[in-house]
Amino acid sequence: MLHWERYFVRLREAGALLYAPCMQIDAATAEKMMREAVAALQRQDAVSAKSLFEQVIGSGAIAPPWILLAQACRMGGDYSGEEKALDTLLALQPRDLQGLLMRGDCHARAIDKRAATSFYTMALQQAANGPVPPGLIPDLQRAEAFLIEAKGDFGGQLERKLTEAGLGPGHRSARFEEAISLLKGEKQVFLQQPSSYFFPRLPHIQFYEREEFTWLAELEAAAPEIRSELQAIVEEEGAFTPYVEDVPNRPPTRHRMRGDPSWSAFHLWREGALVEENAARCPRTIKALDKVPLPRIKGRSPMALFSLLRPGAHIAPHSGLLNTRLICHLPLIVPPDCRLRVGNETRTWEEGKTLIFDDSIEHEAWNGSAETRVILLFEIWRPEITDDEKRALTTMFEAITEYSS
Repeated sequence: MLHWERYFVRLREAGALLYAPCMQIDAATAEKMMREAVAALQRQDAVSAKSLFEQVIGSGAIAPPWILLAQACRMGGDYSGEEKALDTLLALQPRDLQGLLMRGDCHARAIDKRAATSFYTMALQQAANGPVPPGLIPDLQRAEAFLIEAKGDFGGQLERKLTEAGLGPGHRSARFEEAISLLKGEKQVFLQQPSSYFFPRLPHIQFYEREEFTWLAELEAAAPEIRSELQAIVEEEGAFTPYVEDVPNRPPTRHRMRGDPSWSAFHLWREGALVEENAARCPRTIKALDKVPLPRIKGRSPMALFSLLRPGAHIAPHSGLLNTRLICHLPLIVPPDCRLRVGNETRTWEEGKTLIFDDSIEHEAWNGSAETRVILLFEIWRPEITDDEKRALTTMFEAITEYSS
């Protein structure tokens, strides 16, 4: 089968626009007609350009210039012809950048904002993969401006409808509020992506609220005593070591804060063992942790430490090893402008008020101040995991550790 015949078969299968093949035109003639059509387009002779492009397409002798035909149709006010040409192009090349932009224009012209938004969004996603022809940059900027305006219009209409139904701000659950923010594009979806082990069917919750944990009040009541023990350690040169270190008998970590003292630790429990020398300096801290439901997994847990973040430090976005645990931060020394982002939510540390979060969801942290920030960091079981599952997971993790040793 000849090349042009295969091409028209593909068009027919796609249910796309067809121009009757004209066998009398050879490739050389089609190329000449293409040049004439482009010249007509440049001098804004839409009628001649459209006629010539249609004949070239009908010949099947060279690659059909669908995008040029669409431009000629638009210039001549034949919007139906433009849409058909673009639909044909996109049926065969769904990610054609200019075709997506022009099809979005068609829907914007028809005041179909939802359809226009769909095409413009796909165009911008495609452009992000690059490279982008310089001539399309203004069109992409226009599409981006349209999306911003459309997002505002949609959000406004949505809020009006909810308010009319008695569901305005302050009258809906936190979960529904987050769902609305996701729908309006104000936030994006972040899911659990642990780097080592994934336990299925757990809810994707970024921050847990303090009130959900009955044991927390007693720990927070001990915060002043814990802070007093910490103060002497912070002032001691060399007491803290870099949080990210290479593991013996493993390839060097690629973490950008490897060996960086900007993020440092003073370990109390490490890989399931009490760090005797450090624990002896913090008896009240250890006593407070004894009343916390820490996991007990040989070679792994408990894990508890003072985590220090120096002025100006930034812990880049990353995900933790497991989604079977939650990470707790009891803030002890917290200057202004220190914050933690988990997924699409950012919170600030407040001294004595614990933050509890799922570290298998992408998170990052900043110390934007000129002073050092220190928290007590430890892990707990996720509350959704049953006692039987905890026992099974403990056995599994211990077996993995034993195999690895």
